[in-house]
Amino acid sequence: MTPRFAGRVALVTGGGTGIGAAAAARLREEGACVYVLGRRAAPLAAVAEATGAIALPADAADPVQVRAALANIAERHGRLDVVVANAGGFGLGAVGDTSDDDWRRACLANLDTAFVTTREALPMLLESRGAIVVVSSIAGLAAGPEAAGYVTVKHALIGLTRSLARDYGRRGVRTNALCPGWVRTEMADDEMRALMALHGLATLDEAYARATRDVPLGRAAEASEIASVIAFLASADAGAMNGAVVVADGGATAVDVPTLAFAA
Repeated sequence: MTPRFAGRVALVTGGGTGIGAAAAARLREEGACVYVLGRRAAPLAAVAEATGAIALPADAADPVQVRAALANIAERHGRLDVVVANAGGFGLGAVGDTSDDDWRRACLANLDTAFVTTREALPMLLESRGAIVVVSSIAGLAAGPEAAGYVTVKHALIGLTRSLARDYGRRGVRTNALCPGWVRTEMADDEMRALMALHGLATLDEAYARATRDVPLGRAAEASEIASVIAFLASADAGAMNGAVVVADGGATAVDVPTLAFAA
């Protein structure tokens, strides 16, 4: 079978680590020319070396830098078919503990990166009748403790997805959101280390097991599993999907939380 992305060009923000790196690898495996964009050059270079992707060091929240990156893509390939708006992070702390700087950092890292990148990429995506995948989180569906900035901006990403789907679907650009639960990534490992310290756990495996003990699948996802869903949403196989919010959380949001006290 012909690879689903043969002859296609994709841009992945936050492409140096975690879900972004896995998405780049999967899209490359399926035939795409992939550009990975992020602020840190070294992780991008490592992904480029491992996968054959092309590194674009840039801040996805900076319009000037994003325009320059897109101009680079246009010059080299003349088209753009897929944008994976994956960059994110920051935003921990309850509202009363969140400083103005922390709030702005959460907005910049999660919401501004997706807004700026998709806005600037729209002319090329309209020409190719392309696809956007916005990586939100189950924090965009329900609030976790002491993560006010992260929860707020991940909710906002779903609103951005629906606005893009509404305004540009008739013009051929599909936009869908993906909400992962716990995924084993470098960023999640840092959160697990905090859980280890809180509960005296010895290993990351123990911490992930504790964090997912009420998840029906009983485990965190691997980044490659989330990348598979991204590839599906970006492909023609999802051609009828626009404005959808797809959850890949092992069943976490299917759980009726008030009944957990009755579970054996």
